[in-house]
Amino acid sequence: MRPPAPLPDHLLVTAQVQEGLLDARQCDAAGVGSARRAALRRAGLLLPVVRGVHDAAPALEAVVGGGPEAWAGASPEDHRRCRAAWTALLALGRTRSVATGACALALLGVQGLPRDLRPEAALLDGSHRAPAAPVRVRCVTPDVVQRVGGARVVEPMTALAQAVCELGREHAVAVLDSAVQQQLISAERVDDVRRLTLGRRGSRSASGWWDLVDGRAESPLETRARLQCRDAGVPPHDLQVRVRDASGRVVARGDLGWWLADGRLLVAEIDGAGPHGTPEALHRDRARQNAVVGTGALLLRFTAWDVHAGRLPATVSRYVPRSTVRDGRLARPG
Repeated sequence: MRPPAPLPDHLLVTAQVQEGLLDARQCDAAGVGSARRAALRRAGLLLPVVRGVHDAAPALEAVVGGGPEAWAGASPEDHRRCRAAWTALLALGRTRSVATGACALALLGVQGLPRDLRPEAALLDGSHRAPAAPVRVRCVTPDVVQRVGGARVVEPMTALAQAVCELGREHAVAVLDSAVQQQLISAERVDDVRRLTLGRRGSRSASGWWDLVDGRAESPLETRARLQCRDAGVPPHDLQVRVRDASGRVVARGDLGWWLADGRLLVAEIDGAGPHGTPEALHRDRARQNAVVGTGALLLRFTAWDVHAGRLPATVSRYVPRSTVRDGRLARPG
């Protein structure tokens, strides 16, 4: 049996933009009709996702090689989240729909979302048409729509208001931290997002989370570590704390910082897997660590696994007694 003709190059380019996905209309317009799609599925080069949506990742991998890091330029986790958004858009019709909630946040590049997202979108005319599961259709008429990489998404404040009440505390605070840190919204607009959530299911559960938002956090790991320490009664005095030498010159910044009773600074650094794994990064980290320790500060370094295991609070508590906590906050000594 003759192998099916490969997907045209321009269709593969479209699939790259859409996290490896194509809809039937795009295929038809490129001359890849239903019979040819069936042959590509039999050959394992095209996979069904939901009705009218096809996964062209096998065809992309055959041409480009590698996984989404090679042809989508994203981590597997980010690719997975954005793929959920594109699944909803293509299932509803990419010219008639707009990504909402967590899916919109994924396309906007917000960090801190759960690994797995339910595909969700709204129709631009506000109508409701339920496609095949598991796509969720929000019955809203988006007031403001913007474009991100060929996709329509609701603006950040709306997306945050839709998503926060449906996330757990850790993910909700992390995405709000990330949105502020990336300047998708200002710190002053967090309260506006809170007002947009009023009356939504889950808004009461989220009512105690808003004061926890701090856009200085540079990663979801930092947010998670901060919340763990707060829950344990040893919240940090400062984030992105400036470490100064004897002359007052700033030699480094620490992820989390505590001032100890003897006046010294305790710095906690959280090393994610990506930015710290290369030889160049290891050299920079060593020089930075030496500079911090040279100021007389105490430096504790933690990995992502330490954060996932919840090890930070117990370690920090050896140096920062819980008895110094007042009303959920640590008073800076002296």
